Amino acid sequence: MKKRSNSRGRPDESTIVNNSNMANSSATTSTIKSGALSAPTTPTKARGGGGGGATVKHKPEEIAETFLVVNERPVDDISLDFFYKPHTITLLAVSILSVMYFAFVRDEGNFEENIWAGILCVVFFFLIISVLAFPNGPFTRPHPAVWRILFGCSVLYLMALQFLMFQNHKTIMNIFYWLDPKLKDFHINMDKEYGVNCSDISFERVKGHLDVFAWGHFLGWAFKAVLIRHMGILWAISVMWEITEITFAHLLPNFVECWWDALILDVLLCNGLGIWVGLKICKILEMREYKWASIKDISSTSGKIKRAVLQFTPESWTAIRWLDPKSTAMRFAAVIQLVIFWQVTELNTFFLKHIFEMPPDHYVVIGRLVFVGLFVAPSVRQYYTYVTDTRCKRVGTQCWVYGAIMVSEAILCIKNGKELFERTQAINIVIWLTVQVIISVAFVYGCILWQRMMDKRKTNKGQQSPAKKMKTVDSKESKVFLKLLTFNLDFMSNW
Repeated sequence: MKKRSNSRGRPDESTIVNNSNMANSSATTSTIKSGALSAPTTPTKARGGGGGGATVKHKPEEIAETFLVVNERPVDDISLDFFYKPHTITLLAVSILSVMYFAFVRDEGNFEENIWAGILCVVFFFLIISVLAFPNGPFTRPHPAVWRILFGCSVLYLMALQFLMFQNHKTIMNIFYWLDPKLKDFHINMDKEYGVNCSDISFERVKGHLDVFAWGHFLGWAFKAVLIRHMGILWAISVMWEITEITFAHLLPNFVECWWDALILDVLLCNGLGIWVGLKICKILEMREYKWASIKDISSTSGKIKRAVLQFTPESWTAIRWLDPKSTAMRFAAVIQLVIFWQVTELNTFFLKHIFEMPPDHYVVIGRLVFVGLFVAPSVRQYYTYVTDTRCKRVGTQCWVYGAIMVSEAILCIKNGKELFERTQAINIVIWLTVQVIISVAFVYGCILWQRMMDKRKTNKGQQSPAKKMKTVDSKESKVFLKLLTFNLDFMSNW
């Protein structure tokens, strides 16, 4: 019989998870056994207003178990015990010996290298503590330790933002120059004109815009589609981002685009294809049957390699339902808030590299994009559970940290971009916020109306009258009978 563990090897905690009144609710059991990226088949947030539904009260144990699943999900069906047992003493010994070796052997003559070595040592030990102490989050593949390390990286990034928040612009730039001296030679050309000669539409010019950044744009939207998994919300974010670019074009010159670049290449081609591909991937993963065999039970070498690769795929997958036809006002507002927060996150990316003058392909910019994308994955999952599940009363820790990162980045941009934001037209910001709210409400409400219509159509199909059903069956049977009769007559005549 396969074991179930919280992946840290502490039997007292796993016993608590297994024995804490889970038999009282089959829904709770199914939720805890849902996959790493699956949507919970749990009660949605209470329906208020005209629905007439009463708020469901849940037991404290049930609430605690639901938060445990989304914040520190245990690992089901462990087959290789070695990788999930605690090795704390071994890890401590290896860590101390490694640090002692490098501390005594390395050359300490270079001041800058000493600073680098000290920073790397601090990061190294902090990430080890993350593996031992931080929660898994909602995912367990490829291994919970990966997500604990990622959570540790997000905390480190948040701490770095807090430190930079109390430095002036010159000090921050000196830190970046110390990291990469080549940045001293890079300056953003504010006089460069973008979006000129828009009437000149040629194949060569359009082809010139389909560069590596266009592919990055496409892949980014495919990744967003896999995370959010709702076409209405994705198209709302896509359309609103183009409005955001128009609003802030007087601050960021590269936001100025020709109409065909913004509408056709960005919205329809890169964004639209990315959303379509991402949702297709989700549909394929929903239809897939998830039966995981232990690598020890596979005899062939190719089978073992395939199973090792599949360890990096989700354990299971279920469709996400952000909006319900009878969603409450709070759930409605939470989805709108998700759309607006996504705009702020995207804006932070462009303002950070503009205010602190970094090229788009610099490793700091690319590294931040990769890590933020990884932070967002568990954050969206935790936010979804908090919004839709009545038994989840508090937001997950990764989502909380990411919210703090988003706000800290925005504060850092505003504080160090005073000269840039002095040119801000207040009326543009007010109009931008108003349009963001209006479009968000329109898209979200449109999704609710669409879901109501589809549910009504399904209900009408299911409630078809017996006479009509019988008539349909009779007509089908008569057609089959006529086909058989014609075949037999032809056969006999040929014979």
